[in-house]
Amino acid sequence: MQLYIGNKNYSSWSMRPWVALRQFGIPFEEVMVRFDDMEATSPFKTRLAQVSPAGTVPVLVDDGFAVWDTLAIAEYVAEKFPEHALWPRDSKRRARARSLCAEMHGGFRALRNACPMNIEASMPDIGQRVLAEDAAMRADLARLVQAWTDALAESGGPFLFGEFSLADAYFAPVVSRIRTFVLPLPPAASAWAERVWTTTAVQAWVADALEEKQFVAFDEPYRTAR
Repeated sequence: MQLYIGNKNYSSWSMRPWVALRQFGIPFEEVMVRFDDMEATSPFKTRLAQVSPAGTVPVLVDDGFAVWDTLAIAEYVAEKFPEHALWPRDSKRRARARSLCAEMHGGFRALRNACPMNIEASMPDIGQRVLAEDAAMRADLARLVQAWTDALAESGGPFLFGEFSLADAYFAPVVSRIRTFVLPLPPAASAWAERVWTTTAVQAWVADALEEKQFVAFDEPYRTAR
């Protein structure tokens, strides 16, 4: 299998399936397609058009068959490798994990817009400002904390549904945002976020991200240069 991804410093969508595959020890070939100006004729779009009509990352290609969108990739990989508990084995926990991933997939736009993923950066001042000024962003953060706290309380941890699953991989980019913008978390959610951050897969992704040293202006609304 090949996984087409964007810049590791910025691409939250790419991070999700990459972390899941790596953490579960599922072999794949990484294909990096670096961000550029995103115009239809740009190298980024041109390269992705060869494997996916959507023209976005990530894309999983398995023996010539392309799957795009993180949720579709998650389901495809879970079915292809049933020996791995990518989703929780228990049916109710599995349904709840899918619900949270779908909620993340389609929501939390205020937090995404206010606090874009940028692993290399540290912007606590921006984090404090948006917390003070952006009620929608505060509501998003509160909902995330509630979701994580409830899941941990029900499962007993150490991860959201007991063992590490696609749900934890799906929220790994949010953990990165929380660290970059130094957003406050209560103890249980903070301890879970630290466990996610220190997994082998997330640390491998972070190490690669820190080596990129590419400035992409449209992904850095708070800075004009590094």
